[in-house]
Amino acid sequence: MKKIFFAIMLCMPMFSAAQNTWEMPEEPEEHENSLYRRYLVGAVPVENGKVVFKNTIEAPGKNAQEIYDIVKKYMQKMLKEKNQTEQSRIVIDDSVNHQICGSFQEWLVFKNTALVLDRTRFMYNLLVSCSDGKADVQMTRIYYLYDEERDPVTYKAEEWITDEYGLKKKKDKLSRVSGKFRKKTIDRKDFLFNKIDFLLKN
Repeated sequence: MKKIFFAIMLCMPMFSAAQNTWEMPEEPEEHENSLYRRYLVGAVPVENGKVVFKNTIEAPGKNAQEIYDIVKKYMQKMLKEKNQTEQSRIVIDDSVNHQICGSFQEWLVFKNTALVLDRTRFMYNLLVSCSDGKADVQMTRIYYLYDEERDPVTYKAEEWITDEYGLKKKKDKLSRVSGKFRKKTIDRKDFLFNKIDFLLKN
């Protein structure tokens, strides 16, 4: 019996990891306060009533066509990643105006253990407009389909992860439920924007 018990204990850490495959490991605890600032007031921008994450990424020495080719190759690679669903696809592929847009449906995982799988279907558009020396990147049209195996509910980003809904009343902490959507969305946006930045600078 002791041998069986120790074998089970050795296996338990395998189930404790609850990250998406694209995420970086958690930061040390002492950095919690600085980390949290990333998710608080102003972290989810609203433009004309819509949640829009955007950034201009510099690409020194590259022309619009080169940037377009790099981004297109990356988006095509994204479609094959394990977190993507079969609904993910490229919806705009304009090689003349150097613009490309992917409509993605993927899984954001909040918790994944031997007993619990807490996740949401995450839907968004990733639009990239390329010009000489830079790329304008936007993540827009953000929706979530949560708990679809039992009691499906759809949330719009504008009604779920903004400062009004994604933070507690004092705006110093994430909301109990919608806060986890806000955090994972910001993490995913940061990963994608940073990945494109890396690809364009190398």
